[in-house]
Amino acid sequence: MRSSEVATKAQVNVQTLRYYERRGLLAEPQRTSSGYRVYTPDAVQVVRFVKRAQQLGFTLDDIEDLLHLADGGPDSCQEAKAMARSRIADLQRRIEELAGMRDALARLVDTCDQPRRKRECPILHDIQTAATTTSTGRE
Repeated sequence: MRSSEVATKAQVNVQTLRYYERRGLLAEPQRTSSGYRVYTPDAVQVVRFVKRAQQLGFTLDDIEDLLHLADGGPDSCQEAKAMARSRIADLQRRIEELAGMRDALARLVDTCDQPRRKRECPILHDIQTAATTTSTGRE
């Protein structure tokens, strides 16, 4: 199967296939005498596995481990479960950080309701203050 066919079936571009090869996620295919890559039929499945794992938030390093675990059979389930739990914890932290950011922005937006002559834009003031303290190393 040629690169373009694998890419089409896996819904990625050809450069993605080459990148996955360089990363070791996808086995380097054999080549024809004219230099064209010839993938095995399981290449589509591997690429789809990688893309689905990315959708679940796993890094490419994690995915490399998951691919090895997938080859290991049922005994690998506990390791995959541990990785998934770790990923859930990471996602929960990110959700909490994003919720905090949302709440801070909402508070800033709410202060914009003051009479015009009595206000300076708190959003711009907050961002400017943070930029100043970050650039000077003060907090």
